[in-house]
Amino acid sequence: MDGLDRGAAGPSPTEPVAQLRRLIGALRSLLPRVRDGEARETTEAFDAHRFWDKLGQRALAVSQEATKLSLAFARPPLPSSEDCRKLCESIQNAVLAEVSAYYWLPKDQGITLRKMVRDTVVDVVEGMAQLAEVIVRARPQCISHEYLISTGSIWETCDQVSHLPKDNKAAALLMLASYLRVVKDALEEMEQAQGDSGDPYSDILEDDELGSRGNRDTYWSEEDQQLLAPCVGLMKASKACLKKVRSSVETHGKTVVADQIAQLDDIVDISNEISPSVDELALSMYPPLNRMAVRLNAAKLASVLKKVLEITKASHVCPHEEENWIQFLSSAIDHNMNKIKNLTQGEL
Repeated sequence: MDGLDRGAAGPSPTEPVAQLRRLIGALRSLLPRVRDGEARETTEAFDAHRFWDKLGQRALAVSQEATKLSLAFARPPLPSSEDCRKLCESIQNAVLAEVSAYYWLPKDQGITLRKMVRDTVVDVVEGMAQLAEVIVRARPQCISHEYLISTGSIWETCDQVSHLPKDNKAAALLMLASYLRVVKDALEEMEQAQGDSGDPYSDILEDDELGSRGNRDTYWSEEDQQLLAPCVGLMKASKACLKKVRSSVETHGKTVVADQIAQLDDIVDISNEISPSVDELALSMYPPLNRMAVRLNAAKLASVLKKVLEITKASHVCPHEEENWIQFLSSAIDHNMNKIKNLTQGEL
């Protein structure tokens, strides 16, 4: 990797443990450059097969170095100073090679894809540093539970490299699926809470904790229940929106030209705002219910959903003849938001 000093670890100390600390420092110093680094400038056409093969092979090499490191310190005697120096140098070179491979992924292949690759490469670097730290803490040689977990973790992370999505469409589908899971969980939790006879804290508070639960701030009133219905309706619209957007990306998404790749990034970017907005609304729905906060959070979620629909409709994943679902969901959002406004009019 151009610009990285392979001699950054400096002169090797004589003690193996001190050498490991030097290695940890060198690996940690890489992390900001991986997180913030730009793609390598090149006039060559991107060779996807070559890139993924190189990234996978170099991840395998890092995994093998992790095995060597783990075995070297697992049982006495400690490796000699020279053997440890060579091992640390080999580890650093393997990690640098993996980071260097990542820089060959150009931005025009998609920001979503690049972020997923970057985060996995960061995990590889971080995992190797953590393994070295565990070994340092485990002196004298002792195979602890943490030692085994850390070794297994770096193996698993390196293996994940070969299972990364290979284009921006596949990356977008994974991200949208992860957002959908979070929204589903929030919706199920709220529906469960509503099913507990207006008492969302029944499973965590005993009667005697609140004087036979005399504090009505832990219950929903009938008035509250009326407001909850359209709020849950908005949460259901959020789930339906993500489900439909993901389906459209899966059916119509393409990565042939730059505009298509950029549109997938835009869809993922705005869709990422749905689950936090759902969570904020859900939190404000628990008693004691602040009706103004509920209204504001509902309006924020509705605005995000409308923006998702707008961006999706303008993209290549939504052919003109399939726009009906956009209008249906938009109407559902308006319907629930109008109900919420009417029920909270007195709070203004």
